[in-house]
Amino acid sequence: MKLNGAQILINSLKSEGIKHIFGYPGGAVLHIYDALNACNEIKHILVRHEQGAVHAADGYARASGKCGVALVTSGPGLTNAVTGIATAYMDSIPMVIVSGQVSSAVIGNDAFQEVDAVGITRSCVKHNFLVTDINDLANVVKKAFYIATTGRPGPVLIDITKDTTIAETEFIGYPESIDMRSYQPEIKIEANKITKAIALIVQAKKPIIYSGGGSVIGNADKTLSIFTRHTGFPITQTLMGLGAYPASDKQSLGMLGMHGTYEANMAMHDSDCIIAVGARFDDRITGNLDKFCPYAKIIHIDIDPSSVGKNVSVDVSIIGQVNDALSALIQALKDKQLADITQWWAQIETWRGVDSLAYQTKTGVIKPQSVIEALYEVTKGESIVTSDVGQHQMWVAQYYPFDKPRRWINSGGLGTMGFGLPAAMGAKLAAPEMDVACVTGEGSIQMMLQELSTMLQYNTPVKIINLNNGYLGMVRQWQEFFYDKRYSMSYMDALPDFVKLAKSYGHIGIKVEKELDLKPALVEAFKQKNRTVFLDILTDSTENVFPMIPSGAGHHEMLLAGRDNMASINDKGLNLV
Repeated sequence: MKLNGAQILINSLKSEGIKHIFGYPGGAVLHIYDALNACNEIKHILVRHEQGAVHAADGYARASGKCGVALVTSGPGLTNAVTGIATAYMDSIPMVIVSGQVSSAVIGNDAFQEVDAVGITRSCVKHNFLVTDINDLANVVKKAFYIATTGRPGPVLIDITKDTTIAETEFIGYPESIDMRSYQPEIKIEANKITKAIALIVQAKKPIIYSGGGSVIGNADKTLSIFTRHTGFPITQTLMGLGAYPASDKQSLGMLGMHGTYEANMAMHDSDCIIAVGARFDDRITGNLDKFCPYAKIIHIDIDPSSVGKNVSVDVSIIGQVNDALSALIQALKDKQLADITQWWAQIETWRGVDSLAYQTKTGVIKPQSVIEALYEVTKGESIVTSDVGQHQMWVAQYYPFDKPRRWINSGGLGTMGFGLPAAMGAKLAAPEMDVACVTGEGSIQMMLQELSTMLQYNTPVKIINLNNGYLGMVRQWQEFFYDKRYSMSYMDALPDFVKLAKSYGHIGIKVEKELDLKPALVEAFKQKNRTVFLDILTDSTENVFPMIPSGAGHHEMLLAGRDNMASINDKGLNLV
């Protein structure tokens, strides 16, 4: 059967089981769009900006566990997509991005809408391809999906020249499998590493499990729960790992790190054995590396060898799939006697008694924390929640306990403002039966606001919870703490009427100014199953995120709401950097 390159591409995507593509057309990809128009099996979502396309594909992938797909044109189409690609790369999200390229004959001649897509994306993709020969196309697509979804997942770019989409050849079919000599993602767990890890685990008197995003991405939630309950150890989770272990369980200490709970951070600091599961010891978790976990032996489980020992030296490294490693540890522990950790739990309960998430209410003012608590109450904890980046992101992580994986979708590694709205749209398409809420701020929401139009066109009803405090909240907080209250460019001085704006896009807009109206407004919003509802909630502009580990401090040097301020930082003599 003779097909052109565009038809081969679409047939290949069909063979991969792709049901949704998020994209925006342009000259270099018009043949692809023509082929897509003849395909009934794949639904194309026409976004309003290429960054939105990639964020939506990202949200789709995180909610479903499948590979997201985005399609953009050459030049600005590709460069607009780069922020979304980098976001997915930092959080290890499986995605294939197809970009158009100018014709092969004019590459390097500064042709109209030409950019070096391979060069631009090299640092923020797992791999990329430039396809100039139609006979390579099907194999490249197969390789791209294989690379994107195996090992440590990540985005893969396929850049296709326009003449490749036009050319015709006999299509012999999409390959059923692919063999790549230079890429062997399947790693067998080394038995001696399991033995070494068990030796540390059985003698630990102050153990803690530290679980990261790899537990979610690796679909290891069930195995992680079995391992945690079998050992009886406390567990703390990173921002990206929330939901892999039930937050409501008594063994859960909540999130750790810069804005983690007092009990989680103190337990990490005093621990004598840390079992890191699919986590990468990034700076927002470790704080000052010189002060990080000074008494602990560290066992690190990760699929990516380059992540092990990169930031923190470890005593035992277990390279392989999280599920496989945990299963091996569970099996090896069956006939082992663990040390008595009764005193350790007693100490943890003392730290829990500090109630580090307590906050002061104020008459006549809506506290942002209370909004998230009300959201949890109204949704019964069963909603998918996306967020943008800033204070509101931290408040969701702190006050909306996630008991299941793939319910919490946010940009953790890159910290991308504008992520939340298109990601919510993608999540809703991946899980149409679920309620989806996007928690955002008046700064973040305006970066991808145009996707409200896309959401109307494709009927992806989500509830937008806008914590409107008139500031770039996290910037203002740092300026208050570390820049002597010099609020440089962190105040939003000309905000739109979000209610009217939502209505102009065909959605429902509700403004909430009184705490008494908060819960009724949320209840009404979630009653509207087939409509997007924009809740513009005016919140306390002075509220800060606590607890907080200042930059340069250790886990045991946290600031707590109502107790600590900059004076206490200075009293502690912390060397802040």
